[in-house]
Amino acid sequence: MPFDALSDASDEALLVAYGNGDNAAASALVMRLTPRVLGYAARVLGDRAEAEDVVQEAMLRLWRIAPDWRQGEAKVTTWLYRVTVNLCTDRLRKSGRSVEIDAVVEPDDGRASIEATLIQTDRAAALQTALETLPERQRQAVVLRHIEGLSNPEIAGIMDIGTEAVESLTARGKRALVRILSDRREELGYDYD
Repeated sequence: MPFDALSDASDEALLVAYGNGDNAAASALVMRLTPRVLGYAARVLGDRAEAEDVVQEAMLRLWRIAPDWRQGEAKVTTWLYRVTVNLCTDRLRKSGRSVEIDAVVEPDDGRASIEATLIQTDRAAALQTALETLPERQRQAVVLRHIEGLSNPEIAGIMDIGTEAVESLTARGKRALVRILSDRREELGYDYD
Protein backbone atom coordinates (compact mmCIF):
# COMPACT_ATOMS: atom_id res chain seq x y z
CA MET A 1 0.00 0.00 0.00
CA PRO A 2 1.53 3.41 -0.96
CA PHE A 3 2.52 5.56 2.04
CA ASP A 4 0.14 8.44 1.21
CA ALA A 5 -2.78 6.01 1.04
CA LEU A 6 -2.11 4.76 4.58
CA SER A 7 -3.53 7.84 6.30
CA ASP A 8 -6.79 7.53 4.36
CA ALA A 9 -7.16 3.77 4.78
CA SER A 10 -9.60 2.35 7.32
CA ASP A 11 -8.32 0.46 10.35
CA GLU A 12 -9.65 -2.74 8.82
CA ALA A 13 -7.90 -2.10 5.49
CA LEU A 14 -4.62 -1.49 7.30
CA LEU A 15 -4.99 -4.67 9.35
CA VAL A 16 -5.78 -6.74 6.27
CA ALA A 17 -2.81 -5.18 4.46
CA TYR A 18 -0.55 -6.09 7.37
CA GLY A 19 -2.00 -9.61 7.37
CA ASN A 20 -0.88 -9.78 3.75
CA GLY A 21 2.67 -8.73 4.64
CA ASP A 22 2.57 -4.90 4.46
CA ASN A 23 4.66 -3.70 7.43
CA ALA A 24 4.03 -0.03 6.59
CA ALA A 25 0.32 -0.67 7.17
CA ALA A 26 1.15 -2.07 10.61
CA SER A 27 3.17 1.03 11.47
CA ALA A 28 0.32 3.29 10.39
CA LEU A 29 -2.15 1.28 12.48
CA VAL A 30 0.12 1.41 15.54
CA MET A 31 0.46 5.19 15.23
CA ARG A 32 -3.30 5.56 14.88
CA LEU A 33 -4.53 3.19 17.62
CA THR A 34 -1.84 3.05 20.30
CA PRO A 35 -2.37 6.52 21.82
CA ARG A 36 -6.08 5.87 22.37
CA VAL A 37 -5.77 2.44 23.97
CA LEU A 38 -2.72 3.54 25.96
CA GLY A 39 -4.72 6.44 27.36
CA TYR A 40 -7.54 4.11 28.29
CA ALA A 41 -5.24 1.54 29.94
CA ALA A 42 -3.35 4.23 31.87
CA ARG A 43 -6.61 5.64 33.24
CA VAL A 44 -7.92 2.25 34.28
CA LEU A 45 -4.65 0.93 35.73
CA GLY A 46 -3.31 4.23 37.07
CA ASP A 47 0.21 3.18 36.05
CA ARG A 48 1.67 4.19 32.69
CA ALA A 49 4.33 1.46 32.65
CA GLU A 50 1.72 -1.24 33.25
CA ALA A 51 -0.51 0.38 30.65
CA GLU A 52 2.32 0.25 28.10
CA ASP A 53 2.78 -3.46 28.83
CA VAL A 54 -0.95 -4.05 28.36
CA VAL A 55 -1.05 -2.14 25.08
CA GLN A 56 2.01 -3.99 23.80
CA GLU A 57 0.31 -7.32 24.56
CA ALA A 58 -2.96 -6.15 22.98
CA MET A 59 -1.17 -5.06 19.80
CA LEU A 60 0.73 -8.37 19.64
CA ARG A 61 -2.58 -10.19 19.81
CA LEU A 62 -3.91 -7.97 17.03
CA TRP A 63 -0.92 -8.82 14.83
CA ARG A 64 -1.38 -12.53 15.50
CA ILE A 65 -4.99 -12.50 14.30
CA ALA A 66 -4.32 -10.16 11.34
CA PRO A 67 -3.90 -12.95 8.74
CA ASP A 68 -7.21 -14.49 9.84
CA TRP A 69 -9.17 -11.23 10.26
CA ARG A 70 -12.73 -11.68 9.05
CA GLN A 71 -13.70 -8.44 7.41
CA GLY A 72 -17.00 -6.87 8.34
CA GLU A 73 -17.54 -8.89 11.54
CA ALA A 74 -16.16 -6.37 14.02
CA LYS A 75 -14.42 -3.01 14.04
CA VAL A 76 -10.69 -3.22 14.70
CA THR A 77 -11.01 -0.60 17.46
CA THR A 78 -13.80 -2.53 19.17
CA TRP A 79 -11.73 -5.71 19.09
CA LEU A 80 -8.62 -3.92 20.36
CA TYR A 81 -10.46 -2.12 23.18
CA ARG A 82 -12.07 -5.37 24.25
CA VAL A 83 -8.69 -7.11 24.46
CA THR A 84 -7.27 -4.10 26.34
CA VAL A 85 -10.20 -4.08 28.77
CA ASN A 86 -9.70 -7.80 29.44
CA LEU A 87 -5.95 -7.41 29.94
CA CYS A 88 -6.49 -4.49 32.35
CA THR A 89 -9.10 -6.48 34.26
CA ASP A 90 -6.72 -9.44 34.53
CA ARG A 91 -3.92 -7.24 35.85
CA LEU A 92 -6.17 -5.59 38.43
CA ARG A 93 -7.52 -8.91 39.64
CA LYS A 94 -4.11 -10.61 39.80
CA SER A 95 -2.52 -7.74 41.68
CA GLY A 96 -5.29 -7.55 44.28
CA ARG A 97 -4.42 -3.91 44.74
CA SER A 98 -6.21 -0.65 44.43
CA VAL A 99 -4.83 1.40 41.59
CA GLU A 100 -2.37 4.18 42.48
CA ILE A 101 -2.44 7.42 40.51
CA ASP A 102 0.50 8.58 38.45
CA ALA A 103 0.46 12.26 39.41
CA VAL A 104 2.54 13.49 36.48
CA VAL A 105 0.29 14.73 33.70
CA GLU A 106 1.88 16.10 30.55
CA PRO A 107 0.43 19.30 29.08
CA ASP A 108 -1.27 18.89 25.73
CA ASP A 109 0.65 21.39 23.61
CA GLY A 110 2.66 23.77 25.81
CA ARG A 111 0.68 26.82 24.66
CA ALA A 112 -1.43 27.04 27.81
CA SER A 113 -0.37 29.28 30.65
CA ILE A 114 1.39 27.77 33.63
CA GLU A 115 -1.68 28.42 35.77
CA ALA A 116 -4.01 26.75 33.26
CA THR A 117 -1.63 23.80 33.01
CA LEU A 118 -1.52 23.41 36.79
CA ILE A 119 -5.31 23.62 37.04
CA GLN A 120 -5.68 21.03 34.29
CA THR A 121 -3.14 18.79 36.02
CA ASP A 122 -5.03 19.06 39.32
CA ARG A 123 -8.33 18.33 37.57
CA ALA A 124 -6.91 15.31 35.77
CA ALA A 125 -5.41 13.98 39.01
CA ALA A 126 -8.70 14.51 40.86
CA LEU A 127 -10.62 12.75 38.09
CA GLN A 128 -8.14 9.85 38.07
CA THR A 129 -8.42 9.50 41.84
CA ALA A 130 -12.21 9.62 41.63
CA LEU A 131 -12.25 7.07 38.78
CA GLU A 132 -10.21 4.68 40.91
CA THR A 133 -12.94 4.65 43.56
CA LEU A 134 -15.56 3.42 41.10
CA PRO A 135 -16.31 -0.28 40.76
CA GLU A 136 -14.26 -1.78 37.93
CA ARG A 137 -17.08 -2.15 35.37
CA GLN A 138 -18.38 1.38 36.02
CA ARG A 139 -14.86 2.77 35.62
CA GLN A 140 -14.40 0.91 32.34
CA ALA A 141 -17.73 2.11 30.94
CA VAL A 142 -17.20 5.73 32.02
CA VAL A 143 -13.68 5.88 30.59
CA LEU A 144 -14.73 4.30 27.29
CA ARG A 145 -17.78 6.57 26.93
CA HIS A 146 -16.80 9.92 28.36
CA ILE A 147 -13.03 9.98 27.98
CA GLU A 148 -12.41 7.79 24.93
CA GLY A 149 -15.64 8.96 23.25
CA LEU A 150 -16.92 5.58 22.12
CA SER A 151 -20.62 5.00 21.46
CA ASN A 152 -22.76 2.87 23.74
CA PRO A 153 -23.07 0.07 21.13
CA GLU A 154 -19.27 0.02 20.72
CA ILE A 155 -18.83 -0.18 24.48
CA ALA A 156 -21.43 -2.94 24.70
CA GLY A 157 -19.41 -4.94 22.18
CA ILE A 158 -16.15 -4.31 24.01
CA MET A 159 -17.52 -5.17 27.46
CA ASP A 160 -19.75 -7.98 26.17
CA ILE A 161 -22.90 -6.52 27.74
CA GLY A 162 -26.11 -4.97 26.45
CA THR A 163 -26.48 -1.31 25.52
CA GLU A 164 -28.87 -0.75 28.44
CA ALA A 165 -26.24 -2.13 30.81
CA VAL A 166 -23.71 0.33 29.36
CA GLU A 167 -26.15 3.19 29.88
CA SER A 168 -26.76 2.09 33.46
CA LEU A 169 -23.05 1.70 34.24
CA THR A 170 -22.13 5.08 32.77
CA ALA A 171 -25.04 6.85 34.48
CA ARG A 172 -24.18 5.35 37.88
CA GLY A 173 -20.50 6.08 37.32
CA LYS A 174 -21.18 9.71 36.38
CA ARG A 175 -23.41 10.21 39.43
CA ALA A 176 -20.73 8.75 41.67
CA LEU A 177 -18.04 10.98 40.13
CA VAL A 178 -20.20 14.08 40.60
CA ARG A 179 -20.78 13.11 44.22
CA ILE A 180 -17.07 12.45 44.81
CA LEU A 181 -15.86 15.62 43.11
CA SER A 182 -18.60 18.07 44.15
CA ASP A 183 -16.80 19.15 47.34
CA ARG A 184 -13.70 20.03 45.30
CA ARG A 185 -15.31 22.35 42.71
CA GLU A 186 -13.79 25.55 44.08
CA GLU A 187 -10.40 23.94 44.74
CA LEU A 188 -10.30 22.69 41.13
CA GLY A 189 -11.17 26.11 39.72
CA TYR A 190 -14.78 25.51 38.68
CA ASP A 191 -17.22 28.38 39.10
CA TYR A 192 -20.63 27.84 40.62
CA ASP A 193 -22.37 29.90 37.89
